[in-house]
Amino acid sequence: MGLFSRKPAPEPARDDEMVELGREYAIARRHRDTKAMNRIMRQVGNDKDVTDLSDFRAGQESYDSIPPIPRGRNRRR
Repeated sequence: MGLFSRKPAPEPARDDEMVELGREYAIARRHRDTKAMNRIMRQVGNDKDVTDLSDFRAGQESYDSIPPIPRGRNRRR
């Protein structure tokens, strides 16, 4: 790549399935659904290469960047 090259650096290919699993894991973690979290972690496994895990983390971060909706107080109590 030259000094004044206008071509953007090629972005690494993303595994959409791993991104979606990361997003589902973040949703389950926010809702404290341990059953779904364990199911997703079994699907992902620990033997994946680093790019798949980085896609998984990117999916988590994309959901975690959305702030949670503040819950109103229960006025009936």
